[in-house]
Amino acid sequence: MKKYFNLLSYTAAAVLLLTACKKEENKIYFEGGTAPVLTGSTAAVHLAPGSETATAIVFNWTNPEYQFTTGISSQDVSYSFEMDTLGANFGSKAKYVTTISKDLSATFNEGDLNSIMGNTMQLKTGRQYTFETRIIAILGTGEVTKLTSNVFKFTASPFTPPPLVELPTTGKLYLVGDASPGGWANPVPVPSQEFTKVSNTFYEMTVALTGGKSVLFLPLNGDWGDKYGWTGSNNNNNVDGDNLKRGGGDIKVPAASGNYKIQVDFQLGKFTFIKL
Repeated sequence: MKKYFNLLSYTAAAVLLLTACKKEENKIYFEGGTAPVLTGSTAAVHLAPGSETATAIVFNWTNPEYQFTTGISSQDVSYSFEMDTLGANFGSKAKYVTTISKDLSATFNEGDLNSIMGNTMQLKTGRQYTFETRIIAILGTGEVTKLTSNVFKFTASPFTPPPLVELPTTGKLYLVGDASPGGWANPVPVPSQEFTKVSNTFYEMTVALTGGKSVLFLPLNGDWGDKYGWTGSNNNNNVDGDNLKRGGGDIKVPAASGNYKIQVDFQLGKFTFIKL
């Protein structure tokens, strides 16, 4: 009986060992890939008012051909397209980054590219820049699969793009809301809750605010028919500043009560609260 039990034990151990070896043999390993090769249709991009819909530049890149022990990966590859000015080494806070799924090309028309340069990258208009671009490929979410392309350079001279948010037709802007001295009463007190027009696209005011409450911006005092808020749902914005939207949700102000400078930038589509 003892010999029989020992025989069964040895047999079971052998089966487990063979199973473990089989599992080890069936594992799939990542073997790497080839960095994408990025090219552009031109090294001198034309940008001019009136030709916004024309193609400015087309970028193409090669598939990294990610390899596993089972062969070439059939999974979808995601690409991050980055653009920055020469010398910044893709380290600028305002560099342009967009994610592209599957495709091996990206086309920019003159209007979109000019808006990226003027509104996203916030570059001065009327002068020539040299831009650097690159593609970063990644498979899934693993950093180990990240592959970076060569750098493609081109020159362009951006012109002043249209504001990201439509301007008030009245040329005026007013503050309303329970964070303001006048509350939600409309019309609001003037001139204390009327913004100063610094330029056609930029307004600012200094005002005492009640912390944690809400505001909106009105182009016409006494009229609820038009308003500016933020891009999301009521009071879920970044209280220090966020994206502006015509007809948007209520804007929550910072938690601390006190005097603030409020800036509204229609060109960049932003508003900010600065504690004084």
